[in-house]
Amino acid sequence: MEEVKPVITQLPKKKSGFRKFLWRFILLTFLLSVFLVYWFFYNTASQGTRTVYLVKISHKGNVFKTYEGEALVSIGANPQSSLVTEKFIYSVTSKKLYDSLTKYEGQKMTLKYRQYRKTLPWRGDSEYIVYDFSKPAF
Repeated sequence: MEEVKPVITQLPKKKSGFRKFLWRFILLTFLLSVFLVYWFFYNTASQGTRTVYLVKISHKGNVFKTYEGEALVSIGANPQSSLVTEKFIYSVTSKKLYDSLTKYEGQKMTLKYRQYRKTLPWRGDSEYIVYDFSKPAF
């Protein structure tokens, strides 16, 4: 007579609860990190214009060379007779825009900017990034 062999079926290996928890934790941490990087460094906090007197703009940096500028924001007819004068520190990411702004140092300008929550080394030292300007009509 033939010998009957028992059929052995292997049950699928069940993952441990700790492994599931660990993978979910790593995935959640990664997604949260991606969201926070986007939120702080690439999402615009505000966008607007400022009418300023350009004081200085320079090309500086050790590893990342960026274009940094200072301007005076004044309340009143001119900076000498104004009630309040405030410094507006900004960064410029475009060399073409930097070259245009250097021609207008000491003059009144309207700067269009985007404000980010945090700075990136290659984008500049300031959270205000100027992307355009215009000469106001007097």
